[in-house]
Amino acid sequence: MKSLDENDARFVVRKSKVKGAGLGLFAGKSLKKGLELKVSGVLIRRGSAADRFTHYADRHKFRVGGHLLIPMGLGGMANHSFTPNMVKKIRGRQVYLKALRPVAKGEELFFTYANWKK
Repeated sequence: MKSLDENDARFVVRKSKVKGAGLGLFAGKSLKKGLELKVSGVLIRRGSAADRFTHYADRHKFRVGGHLLIPMGLGGMANHSFTPNMVKKIRGRQVYLKALRPVAKGEELFFTYANWKK
């Protein structure tokens, strides 16, 4: 089994600036527009026992066709915003967060959760 080691100086996890969010993902270095972070995790079938038994993580799951990705690394630490600086990209069964614009060192990284209501 391959272990996950996501030590990457481009990204830092610390207390989010969003009230009640807990931790968040921040740029550890300036990021160029288009930079991508692969979201690591476990891919499960939508509606499966694994999906039902992880309902507490529903807000954080990424839709990938008929599957869901439960994030387990740095990508899972990005919080929601209706004015994001990252966007979710799907390629095959892989999920990436892509910078929509240049991001300054220290800036918190956000994308819009698909299942989040205003």
